[in-house]
Amino acid sequence: MLTMGSHDAPERRTPEGGILLLTKRTLAEGSHILRERDPTLCRWMDIVGAVKLRRQRHQFGALCRSILSQQIGAGAAKSIHRRFLELFAPARAPSPDRLIRLQRDALRRCGISGRKIDYLRALASEFHRGDLRRIRLSRLGDEEVIERLTRLPGIGVWTAEMFLIFSLGRLDVFAVGDLALREGVQRVEGRALKPDEIRKMAQRWSPYRSVASLYLWKIAHWKDGG
Repeated sequence: MLTMGSHDAPERRTPEGGILLLTKRTLAEGSHILRERDPTLCRWMDIVGAVKLRRQRHQFGALCRSILSQQIGAGAAKSIHRRFLELFAPARAPSPDRLIRLQRDALRRCGISGRKIDYLRALASEFHRGDLRRIRLSRLGDEEVIERLTRLPGIGVWTAEMFLIFSLGRLDVFAVGDLALREGVQRVEGRALKPDEIRKMAQRWSPYRSVASLYLWKIAHWKDGG
């Protein structure tokens, strides 16, 4: 059994059995309900203002970018990703078959480490001729997506949870392993909290934990005091 911060409560679906998604409507709805349910968070929501989500709908490209961004600064990650995409021009997104055919030296010249090259090739192989070529991740439940992705080298629970929010647009995800999210919660509460305490606290925001996360990321990086 996986141990993670996303779903301690049963996964919620629409009355028709569909998966709850983060849309403009549910973002507005969730923001309203969070304000009513959590006055302390509400005060911070007023301070940081509205949030929005720009989904990364190219699933393979989103996972490649996640791998490229691991354990490096935001500026370096952006530069490496730009050079990586140039290898696939004039296409705007990487393709699994093209990535498999690329020489390692071409990837190294982008600034990608040998280990990450291995991760990218394993991911490309899975999308090109493995399970992820046949499976539509958008139709799987959140825990199923995490289980499938974390089978691959270089993809852990946190990466899978970010994919759930920013690529699949899932409504009720909270990545307790994310440092900025934890900092956001502690800033709202005004005290230090253990991960298990934060996990339990996040349950009160369900089924809008992804909405709460978008606010908490802003709160964590907000320069002015609350």
